[in-house]
Amino acid sequence: MNSAAILAGGQATRFGGRDKSALLVDGRAILDRQIAALSPLTEDLMIVGGAQRSAPRVIADIVAGCGPLGGLHAALTAARGDALFLVACDMPYVTTAFVEYLLSLAGSADAVVPRSERGYHPLCAVYTRACLEPAAARLADRRLKMRELVDDVRTRVVSAEDIRRFGDPDRLLANVNTPADFAGLEALQGH
Repeated sequence: MNSAAILAGGQATRFGGRDKSALLVDGRAILDRQIAALSPLTEDLMIVGGAQRSAPRVIADIVAGCGPLGGLHAALTAARGDALFLVACDMPYVTTAFVEYLLSLAGSADAVVPRSERGYHPLCAVYTRACLEPAAARLADRRLKMRELVDDVRTRVVSAEDIRRFGDPDRLLANVNTPADFAGLEALQGH
């Protein structure tokens, strides 16, 4: 069994504190789009932090104030499956087929992380239980960069060429950090 977690507890400081998961893309809230994409893949779908909507399962960070690494740690701790797909709540174009592919690669690595021309995407990746102890150690030392955790574990990197089989990597891995990013989604919506 696999698990999935949507990170929804961020402060969204670059977006004026607005709940990015509630932003509408193609007429649907990003969170609703993500739940629809992930639900066919798991019965263990969690929302980490923030969102107090009609979510499948809402969990809180165990170590508060540690950003995405704290969210990953909480999700891995609560996960019922051996592999966990983790996604930021501001990524509207993640698809069922793409996530299923990433999960299928988890047997040979501790983490499965897409890499595009823009770099690694650790907030749209798969982490196995083997990542729990390294994540906890990093939290204890306040070393919070997700990219560094990826360097610490056996990681399978998914190239832009592999990602392209599922669509335009820029679209699949698009996220909304700022109002300008949200405005830029309009260019991607036509693809």
